[in-house]
Amino acid sequence: MAKMWQGRTNGAVDKIADDFNSSIQTDKRMYRQDILGSIAHAKMLAKQGIIEKEEGDILVLELQKILSDIENGALIIDLSAEDIHMFVEEVLTKRIGDVGKKLHTARSRNDQVALDIRMYLRDESNEIISLINELIATLLKVADENKDTIVPGYTHLQRAQPITFGHQIMAYAFMLLRDRSRIQDAVKRMNLSPIGSCALAGTTYNTDRDFEASLLGFDGVVLNSIDGVSDRDFCIELMSSFATLMMHLSRFSEEVILWSSYEFGFVSLSDAYTTGSSIMPQKKNPDMAELVRGKTGRVYGNLMNTLTMLKGIPLAYNKDMQEDKQAIFDSIDTVKLCLSVFEPMIATMKVNGENMLKASNDGFINATDLADYMVKKGLPFRSAYKIVGEIVAYCIKNKKTLEEMKISEYKAFNDIFEEDLYAEINMQTCVNKRVSKGGTSVESVIAQINYVKGLL
Repeated sequence: MAKMWQGRTNGAVDKIADDFNSSIQTDKRMYRQDILGSIAHAKMLAKQGIIEKEEGDILVLELQKILSDIENGALIIDLSAEDIHMFVEEVLTKRIGDVGKKLHTARSRNDQVALDIRMYLRDESNEIISLINELIATLLKVADENKDTIVPGYTHLQRAQPITFGHQIMAYAFMLLRDRSRIQDAVKRMNLSPIGSCALAGTTYNTDRDFEASLLGFDGVVLNSIDGVSDRDFCIELMSSFATLMMHLSRFSEEVILWSSYEFGFVSLSDAYTTGSSIMPQKKNPDMAELVRGKTGRVYGNLMNTLTMLKGIPLAYNKDMQEDKQAIFDSIDTVKLCLSVFEPMIATMKVNGENMLKASNDGFINATDLADYMVKKGLPFRSAYKIVGEIVAYCIKNKKTLEEMKISEYKAFNDIFEEDLYAEINMQTCVNKRVSKGGTSVESVIAQINYVKGLL
């Protein structure tokens, strides 16, 4: 196939080099954005009188047909083409002749590529935001159903204080809200059109970049043509946001894996999101959660790949930048897949409140509340802290919980104790008296749920 760029060279590239240079296997997914960008470019050229109005109409009509033909399967993308941009232009020229050759007036593949990837990432980011919203909505439902389900809260993976399971779930809802916000911020900064930057220096034609940008839904144009073709900050920023999102999903996955183990028994995952063992018939493995955890490293790697690729290349465009797409596209695919499997896994997860309460009762996680009880009676906190520590040691030695100790045993440590202490160290009381904003009380969890609902 003749190269559209032959002239200075004869276009005869070694087969191995040609395959090495080709990017169509990767960038073919941007066919829609490429064609829509070309339609806007044709309209701008005609509006400015750079081409005849009739020529612009012919270009727009045929580009629309090409888009329709690709989407309905009448036109198959030729994988021997150098890239999706060359493929579309070649098809266009074959269909309408010399008028098709006018489309590339006042643009370069450099700004065309930059345009396509911004449009594509904008579309994909919106899909990812929708998936995040679906997961948040599911978390709100789980949190509401478990706003008064007592579970041990952990620090250092040691039982620490009683909380509600709804409170724990809402922590992830707020993480995901920040992930959504980071992606939205990245899209906002990315939503400037580079088209019209041409190869790097702009063009001598009387173009209207703002008109073309507005047709494509951009908020404005990149104001430096060199920056327009050489910037990939938006890829870095999005991949960084995706890496943070995956980190949150990975942490959540780790908890789901722990919670669903026999040692915890806090939740049971649906059979639809687990697998069995090839040799151990009793096993029910949380493979989906484990895969999400594992794929997090893949998204991290894509970010580091792109940072490393960009760090040493001079302005403006260099062929190294072709490598941006594989990394960002893989991150997008991975994030979408993980969100798509994670949401129904959580939605179908069964919560075992009885096991959560049993773990809470067995772990002395109301010890701080016992110390607070003594402080309310007039004892300094550090003195109360020491006494409660001694009481816990006594309970462990005698295989008792704080609730099982008799008042006479308490008074052996300090006369400050009265019968009212039992109400103070009741797990439900321990949770619901934590009324500070953002705390674990049922009232607070309901407020958190309502706040997030309002943002959705």
